[in-house]
This record gives sequence, C-alpha cells and structure tokens, in this order.
Amino acid sequence: MTEFWEQAFRNKQEIWGEGPTNSAVAAAKIFNDNGFNNVLIPGIGYGRNAQPFLNFNMDVTGVEISETAIHLAEKHFGNVVKIYHGSVTDMPFDNVSYDGIFCHALIHLLNKADRKKLIADCYRQLAENGLMFFTAITKKSPTYGQGILIAKDTFEQFGGLNMFFYDEDTIAEEFSAYGLYQVDEITDNYPFHFIQCGKSS
Repeated sequence: MTEFWEQAFRNKQEIWGEGPTNSAVAAAKIFNDNGFNNVLIPGIGYGRNAQPFLNFNMDVTGVEISETAIHLAEKHFGNVVKIYHGSVTDMPFDNVSYDGIFCHALIHLLNKADRKKLIADCYRQLAENGLMFFTAITKKSPTYGQGILIAKDTFEQFGGLNMFFYDEDTIAEEFSAYGLYQVDEITDNYPFHFIQCGKSS
C-alpha cells in the first residue's frame, strides 16, 4: 500500500483538492463544542483535514505512511502539525492521550485484522470522555461490487487498493466494544458512514 500512495501523491500532488471534507468540518465543530484541546488524525495525508481543527486552536497530530504527503503537509503547515511517518497499523507512535481522534476514508482500506487493531489502538489513546470518529465507505457507493472480489464485501479497485464496504452489521461487529453510540451518513465525494464512538469513565 505504501508504494500505491507514494505514486498517487507524486502523480497528482493534492489528489483530493485543498479543502477539508464535510466530515472533518462536522467533527471539528463537535470536538470544539466539547472543549477538546488535542486531536489525532491517523492517515492525515497532506493535511487538508487538519485545518478545521486548527481553526478551533486545537493541537493536531497525524500519522501518515507517505513521505510525499508529509512533505506537502509541511509546505502548508510548517511545524504547526506534528506528523509521524509510518503506518497506522504500527500505532501507537506516542503515549499521548487525545481528546479527539478523526480518521477519514482509511479504515476500509485495511484487512479485518488491521481494522480491529486500528480501532483498538485509537481507543487506547483516547482520553476519558474523548470521542473518536471514523468515516467508512458504504454499500451505497457506485463502486460497490466493482473490481475483483477478494473476500466478502471486499474488492480490489483503482489499480491495487482493497476496499471493504461497511454496512450496519459490520459497524456493530467492529465498533460496539469501543463506545459506539451513533452512526450517520455523510457525503464526501462518496457516501460514507460517519461512525461516532466515545469513552466515558
């Protein structure tokens, strides 16, 4: 997967544009309403989803596998956003407890074992009374069922990405043990589940 993203960022630079996603804007408002100070963004890419949180004066830390994307983020944010170079499957990269965790359009690119580890790792780094939000592609996407079937609801698409398409049952199966309290739908180019979890003492 590392080579895929390095090539994608080199070829198209900011491949999703400069503006943040609708889900990042929504998450930042909720986090701000809860008085959060620090946010972790696994799979931060070139940083476009950092800006809504920075607008509320939150400290933003990211994890990103692509060096090219990190360099692009540094051009935009300098040292304001701290980014660890590595895979989200190797988290944690620090021992910080984060008020909020926001992970957009990443979890459905992982296999089941890695998805389970990412959710658990994020929850472990979530502060008491913190919130963690994930967006995951839905079966309503026009790309569902396209490409090569790899496993149930998993298809190889876009020249080498394995995409797992979530439904309510798989969300419940994977997130219920981690404070799942709400699932909405939100559109960011594709239809996504907006999965919301919390940790209460």
